[in-house]
Amino acid sequence: MSEKIEVGSVIAGKVTGIQPYGAFVALDEKTQGLVHISEVTHGFVKDINDHLKVGDEVNVKVLSIDEAAGKIGLSIRATEEAPERPAAQPKKPAAKKRPAASKQMTSYTDSTEGFNTLKDKLQEWIDQSQREEVKK
Repeated sequence: MSEKIEVGSVIAGKVTGIQPYGAFVALDEKTQGLVHISEVTHGFVKDINDHLKVGDEVNVKVLSIDEAAGKIGLSIRATEEAPERPAAQPKKPAAKKRPAASKQMTSYTDSTEGFNTLKDKLQEWIDQSQREEVKK
């Protein structure tokens, strides 16, 4: 690997190959590195081919160098200024509380007419189960 390439340096390179996971960039005649798809641009990249093509001249920042494996990790997005986030939208006013249900509806749901609690039904189910066992 070239002696002049250091982590943190920004270098001009040329895209030599594209894969679904990233782009290979030649830094000089003997050295190339990989720009992972997540380092192509700010934001989500679904298809790297929408952003780069073979032969493109790009500026890359060296993120990592693995001398033993002969790999260099690069980033294009680290050389670009992050886009400004849109100004925070003012919060919507809190939803108004709905008026209480009508008295007629309230009295119906408050009464147990038509509704049986588990406690009330339990004894009925026990009795029913015992009657069925006696029939067998």
